[in-house]
Amino acid sequence: MDSLGALNAFVQTVDAGGFTDAGRRLGISPSAVSKAVARLEDRLGTRLFHRSTRSVTLTAEGLMFLERCRRILSEFEAAQTELARTQAAPQGRLRISLPSMGMLFMPKVAEFKRLYPQIQVELDFSDQLVDVIEDGFDAVIRTGEQADSRLMSRTLGFYRRAIVGSPAYFRQAGLPLKPEDLAGHPCLVYRFRTSGKLDKWPLRRDGELLEIDLPISMVINTLEPQILLAEEGLGIACVPDLTVRRQLQAGTLVSVLGDYLKTATRIQVMWPSSRHLSPKLRAFVDFMAASELIPPLEDP
Repeated sequence: MDSLGALNAFVQTVDAGGFTDAGRRLGISPSAVSKAVARLEDRLGTRLFHRSTRSVTLTAEGLMFLERCRRILSEFEAAQTELARTQAAPQGRLRISLPSMGMLFMPKVAEFKRLYPQIQVELDFSDQLVDVIEDGFDAVIRTGEQADSRLMSRTLGFYRRAIVGSPAYFRQAGLPLKPEDLAGHPCLVYRFRTSGKLDKWPLRRDGELLEIDLPISMVINTLEPQILLAEEGLGIACVPDLTVRRQLQAGTLVSVLGDYLKTATRIQVMWPSSRHLSPKLRAFVDFMAASELIPPLEDP
């Protein structure tokens, strides 16, 4: 702290044009400022000012040292501000982008809102690969591996895909025992809104991705109706396992071909890299990462 005080005395002397005015700004005597700068010069082993009875002017070494001092003091001030912010109640608008499975997060979002009532939460549901910074989001929750050096991230969990259908449907149509058996089943297939592409079911045998020609019965671009239609017995769907855990436990859906769907996909919260993380964003990231939102993966 003594060193920071000496740096501040040096910078204030430059800005004020002399020890007298610098002392007035700092609330100390001119001689105290002069002595602080002299001790700094002794420590550095170089002269920072040319002194005369009327004025002080920077030496070449002092000019070089000045800008670095300004950066050091600016960083210290920013650190103090950041710490002060952590003591304040998080508040303000928080824009979050979630994937199509975002309804899964709603109980935790509701819990977060009750915990931080002064934060105005704005949610946007989309599978589009949004530009977090350009589109003005504070954070996004996305699946898969995302490569963007401008973003920080924390993992929330992992999921696998599950092929599901209703018990009544399988009693009538029979259980598919291998991927090739899907050719005899009507498939409820998800279409990505942004690209217009149909979702490929990631079936693998011995680590190799299988190309299965699915008989498409219905195409849906929202996850919840896809699950509902499967419960209604209109065909089978391939969805994230964590979105149908309740239905699987209740017995309204049955999972098949799990041995061919063992690939795990990451779910993470991402936000712009920033030297100063705002209290509202820090609260959201810490809350979501600490929540047992996504149960550990179970062997299919």
